[in-house]
Amino acid sequence: MMVRNPNLFSHMPDNFAQTVKQQADIVKIIGEFVRLKKAGAQNYTGLCPFHSEKTPSFSVHAGRQFYHCFGCGQSGDVFSFIQKIENVGFLEAVKTVAVKCGIPLPKREFSSAEEAAESRQRGKLIELHEAAAAWFEQQLRSPEGALAREYLTGRGMTEEGIAKFRIGYAPDSFNALRDRLQSMADTETLRASGLFSFKEQEDGSPGHLYSRFRKRVTFPIASESGRIIAFTARALDSSDKAGAKYINSPETPLYTKGHVLFNLDKARQSIREADFAVLVEGQMDCISAYLAGITNILATSGTAFTEAQVRLLRRYTSRVIVNFDPDTAGANAAEKSIALLTEEDFDIKVVTLEGGLDPDRYIRERGAKEYMAALRGARRYQDYLLERARQLFPPRTPDAKIKALNFLLPHIRRMPSRIARDEFAMDAAQKLGIDSALVREELKQAAAKRRDSLGAHGIAPFTRAEQILLQAFSSPQSSELYQCAEAAWSEYQQDLTRMREDVREILDRLRTRGPHADPMQALEPEQRQALAGVLVSVHGADPEPEHVNSAILTQRRACLEQEQRATRAALQEAERAGKVEEILSLSVKVQQIASQLRSLG
Repeated sequence: MMVRNPNLFSHMPDNFAQTVKQQADIVKIIGEFVRLKKAGAQNYTGLCPFHSEKTPSFSVHAGRQFYHCFGCGQSGDVFSFIQKIENVGFLEAVKTVAVKCGIPLPKREFSSAEEAAESRQRGKLIELHEAAAAWFEQQLRSPEGALAREYLTGRGMTEEGIAKFRIGYAPDSFNALRDRLQSMADTETLRASGLFSFKEQEDGSPGHLYSRFRKRVTFPIASESGRIIAFTARALDSSDKAGAKYINSPETPLYTKGHVLFNLDKARQSIREADFAVLVEGQMDCISAYLAGITNILATSGTAFTEAQVRLLRRYTSRVIVNFDPDTAGANAAEKSIALLTEEDFDIKVVTLEGGLDPDRYIRERGAKEYMAALRGARRYQDYLLERARQLFPPRTPDAKIKALNFLLPHIRRMPSRIARDEFAMDAAQKLGIDSALVREELKQAAAKRRDSLGAHGIAPFTRAEQILLQAFSSPQSSELYQCAEAAWSEYQQDLTRMREDVREILDRLRTRGPHADPMQALEPEQRQALAGVLVSVHGADPEPEHVNSAILTQRRACLEQEQRATRAALQEAERAGKVEEILSLSVKVQQIASQLRSLG
């Protein structure tokens, strides 16, 4: 039986977008974002929201339901305007316009009662988090919240700033929050919220619920749309009994930490207007900068930056200033973030603050103007990485120079532009004092072929799964190991089309050699050297057949993940272009790939 939820927007009938467009008043909708003045019978003008200007060049035609800017050339209909101004896809733009016009949304059909129950649970979890945030705010104002208020005052927080970010206080009580919320939901929903902890009983059943956050300052984490979905909480007690300094909500049906950027709900419009974002680690760093006037700022909340967060950020800008803490952990996090951003072709700059200060302390000690000046002086990320390589491996010996270059190569190979890769590689060689033309050429080739290290002789390092397959197909064709590899390869070769080309070429040559031919003779010199390196370097005996099957499974998963990334990118492009049929087709494909990945375990 199909279960309907009238409050959720799902599949759009073919004619729904056209119906919405016909009923929408483009002047009224754009007027919510732009101050328009009548300039004719059906024409309205105003300052363009898509570029800076002092003289109005933005025009909206009521009759044709069309807008055009004579300054920057932007034009389109009501949907394209919402897509651009809100940084959303076509389907979401249709939904937004429909809601603004009071047009009922298509009813969503759930495939099962379980799916409908999950949707209802998400709605209830949002209610619980909103109620918890309000309760934490109330507790901060109570007598018991005095210590928390003192802490926040010491961090330079004002009442306005506290209210802006809805900072609160979780009292030193195991049961108070549960008592406040238990009338709103059943025990299973309270447990799923992540607001409570519990101990497993001897029979394996979950035990009594108690507050996860106690005697801590609470910082709500909001979704992109501004709904509270999780919390970070800082301990006020410095004793060992207090536990970790910061604790976060666990992952829940609402919250996946690698999919959320702290403060995006408040910063997204400023990011779009400035066309760049400042990325920091900690929430207090982000809050201090935002309240000081740097409103295009985001935080990773102390978690590792992820591909999902990069894709989320890409909806608003392709320019980022990274300002992580200067300690070892912060530097490592900065390097990983730079790597992910580089692969997505972001324009990246890096700030390292004087005195080893984090952004929060820098702003409190030196002021917002000094911090803004530091942001304006941000370095190219290439220069930051070069300096980091020199610090880690002072280039005083040939060995140190090679180590410094090998530190840089993974970053160089991620650069999408070959010209940029070559320039960075040659700049690195020069600044590390490498004068040998031969070494310079090796570095250039490594960058061009996206190798991770020098000395790999043209073939990038192999993963363990690739090593196992190379070993298997190098064994005699009559062996059990070869036969197992051949059977698995034949069965799943359609799933392996996105496998690394250089590895696949070696495997194809090994598979098609004569039954008694030496595997080395089937390969080109560069490939022979790479295979010899594998056969010499691997430890222990040949792999077992089950290892081969596991290696094939690993390769299938890697290929599917590659296809998933490519399909998501195509979907984003289709959404920007408003291609409804392509959007639906690619959405189905994304779901199919996700299902295939789940089936692989």
